[in-house]
Amino acid sequence: MSQRVEHFNQLGRAYGAPLVTAALKSVNEDFVVEEIMPIKPDGEGEHLWLYLEKSGTNTDWLAQLLARLAGVKSMAVSYAGLKDRHGVTRQWFSIQLPGMADPDLGGLEAEGVRVLEQVRHSRKLKRGALSGNRFRLRLRGLQGDRDSLDSRLQLIREQGVPNYYGEQRFGHGMNNIRKAEQMFEGRMRHLKKHQRSLYLSAARSWIFNQVLSQRIQQQCWDRAIPGDVFMLDGKSACFADDGSEDISQRLATLDLHITGPLWGEGESMASSDCLQLEQAVAAENVPLAKGLADARLKQERRSLRLKVDELDWQYDGDDLLLAFALPAGTYATMVLREFMDEHPAG
Repeated sequence: MSQRVEHFNQLGRAYGAPLVTAALKSVNEDFVVEEIMPIKPDGEGEHLWLYLEKSGTNTDWLAQLLARLAGVKSMAVSYAGLKDRHGVTRQWFSIQLPGMADPDLGGLEAEGVRVLEQVRHSRKLKRGALSGNRFRLRLRGLQGDRDSLDSRLQLIREQGVPNYYGEQRFGHGMNNIRKAEQMFEGRMRHLKKHQRSLYLSAARSWIFNQVLSQRIQQQCWDRAIPGDVFMLDGKSACFADDGSEDISQRLATLDLHITGPLWGEGESMASSDCLQLEQAVAAENVPLAKGLADARLKQERRSLRLKVDELDWQYDGDDLLLAFALPAGTYATMVLREFMDEHPAG
C-alpha cells in the first residue's frame, strides 16, 4: 500500500542514513560545473558559439547580457541547459548573427564572466543538446567516519544512486506542488507559459520521486519486479519486460536501468506488479495525476537509477574533494544525499 510523501526529506535513501556532515557551496568556487557537449562547432556559419565561465550569476541573466552586448533580440541567444547561480559554471551559449561580425564582448569581463572559447557554427545551440556535466566539489568541514564514507562512495561508484528530481524543482517549502494543485483546480487562470510549464514539471517529477521512494522502501529500485519497463544506460528508448534471462545480470552491471513513470494520459508501458505500484502512488496524488492527464501530457518514462561516472575523491585536511560526471537532466545533489547531510558554512 502506497503512503503519500509530503516533503522531500521523507523520500527514501538507497544506502541508509547519511554518514557525514559538511558545508556545501561555502563559496562559489566550491561547486564547479562543466558542460559535456556531444557537438563540435564546425568553425563557420551565422551562429557564434561561446564557451563561458561565470560565477555567482544565473544562465538567463547571462543570456540577456549577451543579447545586449551583441545588439540582438533575446531570442537570438540560446543555451543547452540552465545552471545554478551558486557556483562556477562553464557552459556554452550561441548567438545568431546573420551577416554580422563577431560583437565586442569586453563588457563580460566587468561582470566577472570569462570567454574560454569562441567559434562559429552553422546551427544554433538547442536546449537539452548537452550530453552531461562534470562536477568538481569541495565539501568543507567534513565530520564523520571516513572509513565508512569511503565504503559508501565505492558503493555509489559501483551501483549508482536513486535518480530523484532535485529538491529545487519543487520550490521553497514544496510551493510549486501547491501551485500545481491550484492550477489544476482552475484557481490560477492567468499564468505565463513558463509558469505553467514549471508547475506541470514539478507535479510530474513529484509523482516520479514518490514511485522511486516506494521502490527503495520495497528494496526493488534496482531489482526487477514483474511488469517492469527498462532503459538502456545512456539512452532514452524503453522496452517492456520480455522475460529475458539476462535482465538481472544487465541490471547488476548498470547496462540496463528500471524506469518509473512521468505521468500523463495514455496507456502505461508497465504492467503487473510494477503498474500496480505506480497506480497506487498516483491514487495517493489524484489532483496531480488527474491534472497531468487533463493537460494532455503523454506518458513517458525515466530511469530510476543514476549512474555516477568518473567518481573520484580525496581528502584535503578537513575537506572532501569530490569529482564525478552525470548525464544531462540529473542532479549532483542527489549523489551527495546518499552519504552526507549539509551543515551551515562556518
